[in-house]
Amino acid sequence: MSLNRRAWLARNAGLGAGLVLPSLAPAQGTAWPSKAIRFVVPFAPGGSSEIVARTTAVELGKALGQSVFVDNKPGGAGNVAMQEVARADDQHTLILGHIGTLAVNPYIFDKLPYDPVKDFKPISLLAKVPSLYLVRPDLPVNNLREFIAYAKKNPGRLNYGSAGNGSAGHLAMEYLKMASETFILHVPYRGTSPQLTDLLAGRLDAASVGAPAVMSFIKAGKLRCIATGTTTRIAQLPDVPTVAEQGYPGFEMTQWYGLLAPSSLPAAAIDKLAAAATSAVRQPAATEKLSADAAIAVGGTPAEFARFIAAEQTRWKAVVARAKIKPD
Repeated sequence: MSLNRRAWLARNAGLGAGLVLPSLAPAQGTAWPSKAIRFVVPFAPGGSSEIVARTTAVELGKALGQSVFVDNKPGGAGNVAMQEVARADDQHTLILGHIGTLAVNPYIFDKLPYDPVKDFKPISLLAKVPSLYLVRPDLPVNNLREFIAYAKKNPGRLNYGSAGNGSAGHLAMEYLKMASETFILHVPYRGTSPQLTDLLAGRLDAASVGAPAVMSFIKAGKLRCIATGTTTRIAQLPDVPTVAEQGYPGFEMTQWYGLLAPSSLPAAAIDKLAAAATSAVRQPAATEKLSADAAIAVGGTPAEFARFIAAEQTRWKAVVARAKIKPD
């Protein structure tokens, strides 16, 4: 074979390879993530979900080498966003999972537009936010024991507010009522803000609210915290005992937030994302930010988060059934 012919064959072979390689690239896959990640929050801006999502997004972006931007998509008790992300196929859309969308909505809605188990892959439990049990400061009780005793001596006279049917505050109070076998009238509102307005004005007797929204009112003496729903006392209120300490062992009520991906995300990406998410919430900057808002950084593996979700579903199914909770 002549030298010129060898050169011609080599040159054309290179061209052929150049034509074939682009079509093979998608099959071989590219490093994930290959573009910016959309982190959907199924609630309106503000509140604990915003704090957890944005704190996580900053550190997650550093760990993955791609920007992570938060996209709030409220509506339908979180169902609108959950349905959208369940069907996302770009492999760069994630969602903030919550006690409501994962452990409560399956039991208060007759039919969900998503399956919390089949449509999503758990990534990592990100953070827990303490639920605080509060009373108006002129109510003649100083702690949870006295509150329960007062409620039993005055059946039907006490009321409590919540941000709406099926909200975390509604669940927290119904869980306490179930554990303590007391009756307290529920007054649902459309959001935390109007509920707090009436609680501060003394038109409500009690409520359970996430710590970030009420800490300043407690410190100012405008609300009295009679118990925390955490398993141990929180640093911001070291003198306030837990519900468990006051006669109800094993009691825990916290709002919680975790990272979920559509079930179509490949296993390799899941593993990488889980490691990055755990590292993100445990970074000093993240833990400091979360702690400032009385949130507790967690982290963990997909398997641990899956077991946690399953346990929460079992617990809240019983509470929802007993309280006959229905969506607004």
